[in-house]
Amino acid sequence: MVVSKEVKPHIALLPSPGMGHITPLFEFAKRLVTNHGILVSFLVITADASAAQTQLFQSPDIPAGICIVNIPPVDMSNVINENTLVLSRVCLTVQESLKLLRSILVEVKPKVLIVDLFTSQAIEVARELSISVYSFYTASAGLLAFSLYLPTLDREVEGEYVDLLEPIKVPGTRPERIEDLLDQVRNRKIDEYKWFLFHMSRLALVDGILENSWEDLEPLSLKAVREHEYYKTVQAPPVYPIGPLIKPDEFITDKDARIFTWLDNQPPDSVLFVAFGSGGTLTSEQLTELAWGLEMSEQRFILVARNPSDASASAAFFNVGGDQNDPSTYLPEGFAERTQGVGLIVHSWVPQAAILGHSSSGAFLSHCGWNSSLESLSHGVPILAWPLYAEQRMNATLLEEGVGVAVKPVVQPGKKVVGREEIERVVRLIMEGEEGKVMRRRAEQLKESADTALSCGGSSYNSVCQVADIWKSLV
Repeated sequence: MVVSKEVKPHIALLPSPGMGHITPLFEFAKRLVTNHGILVSFLVITADASAAQTQLFQSPDIPAGICIVNIPPVDMSNVINENTLVLSRVCLTVQESLKLLRSILVEVKPKVLIVDLFTSQAIEVARELSISVYSFYTASAGLLAFSLYLPTLDREVEGEYVDLLEPIKVPGTRPERIEDLLDQVRNRKIDEYKWFLFHMSRLALVDGILENSWEDLEPLSLKAVREHEYYKTVQAPPVYPIGPLIKPDEFITDKDARIFTWLDNQPPDSVLFVAFGSGGTLTSEQLTELAWGLEMSEQRFILVARNPSDASASAAFFNVGGDQNDPSTYLPEGFAERTQGVGLIVHSWVPQAAILGHSSSGAFLSHCGWNSSLESLSHGVPILAWPLYAEQRMNATLLEEGVGVAVKPVVQPGKKVVGREEIERVVRLIMEGEEGKVMRRRAEQLKESADTALSCGGSSYNSVCQVADIWKSLV
């Protein structure tokens, strides 16, 4: 008797550059391999790779079912320059790198290709090779609803969105305040807007959208994109909430060990973790005010220090993991000495998820990137919301007003930065005030909800099973 061996489905994932896009797709790849018996080819754009990206794909812990396929680096010197904005740089890097995609897909032979927000140029190549295409939406379901509405907005609104007198009424979900709009739609004349519109207009071309969120976090937006008549009219693909996909654990290096030794000696929920993600940077003036505010608050803190930039809030985006700096050259004189024992200053890049998961972590002063927001909530940690760029203002408002787990500091009229007194106020509020306790309880509820969603039989687990069954039927 011949026993037939089960043929495992083979899919390929193609993230755009940037750790905020690579990390959740890589976690998804690991889950597909370990939980669903799917083989994965993870296609990596190596042009402009950061040190953190290189380190990730050199890890010895990559599951055996994942094959890393490096797309050879391309010369970008004649395509981008020092004035090219982040999204344009990402999209141009993708455009040049994907000239090699056809030959790679022919060799790899996947049945399914999963693109992300900014690798949609791959759709046509995949279709020509009879490969099914899905999109992994790395941001919130709220931004997904806005993105599916953007082509209509682009046709119907004349002039700039920032000049509108009322919030934008996104079908079926909460209106978006003009001041919260993501950077890429604030000036319709520049390439950033054209690139964003280009990619969001192509969401309707895929067979399904994998959304890195879960039912209890964004019920209104998820219900809208699945049921509201507008999204049916524009033929939006099926949406599968599969989150929160975050790093489940991180390797702790000898260099990082001192952080956890220090945390082990602090009381539960007593430490404010201050970090601005993989790309965020503050101006010199704002960093000075932040340091003074932390000192004045007299609360315990870990500050991930990074060279300030007066030119761009995303200055570290392409250099994450490679920025070596001396905080004494840009933090207030004597700050480290005065806060010794109460605060811990670390350089540039830390195991964020592991810190948020430590029992001493009581709140997270965050730029509100979607991955960082999910990591914070998945560990039951409330957020002091400090948005810097991209869609982070939209996320901050969602977390504060829609979810109830965050507080935003206020910039006083006539000021360009958040002052030290305001920083002291909101730090004390979230660390020791009654409002902070309410937010912490709400964050704990969402932690339990996230755990349930991802567990066998949970809403996100079932979504992955549903789409995995579709892919298995293609074998």
